[in-house]
Amino acid sequence: MRILVLGATGYLGTHVAEHLRARPDTRVLLAGRSPAADVTVDLAADRPRALAAALAEAAPDAVVNCAGATGGDAVTLAEANARGPAALCAALREAAPGARLVHLGSAAEYGPTEPGVRVTESAPTRPAGPYGATKLAGTVAVTASGLDAVVLRVGNPVGPGAPPTGLPGRVARLLADAGDDPDAELRLGDLSAHRDFVDARDLARAVRLAVTAPGPLPPVLNIGGGDARPVRDLMRALADAAGFRGRIVEAGAAGSARSAQVSWQCSDITAARDALGWTPTRTLDASVADLWAAARPVEGVPAR
Repeated sequence: MRILVLGATGYLGTHVAEHLRARPDTRVLLAGRSPAADVTVDLAADRPRALAAALAEAAPDAVVNCAGATGGDAVTLAEANARGPAALCAALREAAPGARLVHLGSAAEYGPTEPGVRVTESAPTRPAGPYGATKLAGTVAVTASGLDAVVLRVGNPVGPGAPPTGLPGRVARLLADAGDDPDAELRLGDLSAHRDFVDARDLARAVRLAVTAPGPLPPVLNIGGGDARPVRDLMRALADAAGFRGRIVEAGAAGSARSAQVSWQCSDITAARDALGWTPTRTLDASVADLWAAARPVEGVPAR
């Protein structure tokens, strides 16, 4: 089986590609802007015809789209998260209409939800900002494409390799810098928001199951931990794993706008269990411990 992975050099794409490579009788092709990629493409800029030519040459049996942007201005987000999936679908219809497409969406597409409620895939989508709005546009492009496609609507990923552009990776970097200084102080935003954390490796397993599942799949499947935890729990577990002896200070005014707008986020993952036989296997504590193990500085090597 030939599987083309777009965005394979990113955080989630790296885990997905590694997990797929472990599957017998599978060849994983990496696609992206890097000259080192097996297939050089740029979803945010390439015309669908050029993408179709690259896809036809790769001849994949399945395509996994992990490409996208989590930060930047509205134009950057729209190009990566909305225009990219739409162009990919147009190219697939021309070059590989029989290939299954597995696209990574985001729970941010739901926007504010009622505290204490796990949202299902049929819940209204009311994204609170440009990121969620552009991811939702990408989801609509995929689900309306007519392709054999499924969107995995991902919660808050955590685990080894988390980038410093996200809160877990950023705090891991700060903890590495702080070392064992008992007077160190980490000033963070409001950590009271509840989020549905899922290990990046559990997500990668869901991707593999979605790629190989027989027959058509539901258009959207939630992939999360199935439980809402305060962000404060993740930060405390990360500090404990690092042996942090200083103080964590929550400066409410420094919190993100999205945390203020979306205080609760939790996905119902029943449909993924029914369609894929998938449930998460790693606890938040285990994910955080592995994140720190990968991020902690090696003795004699600077943290940065």
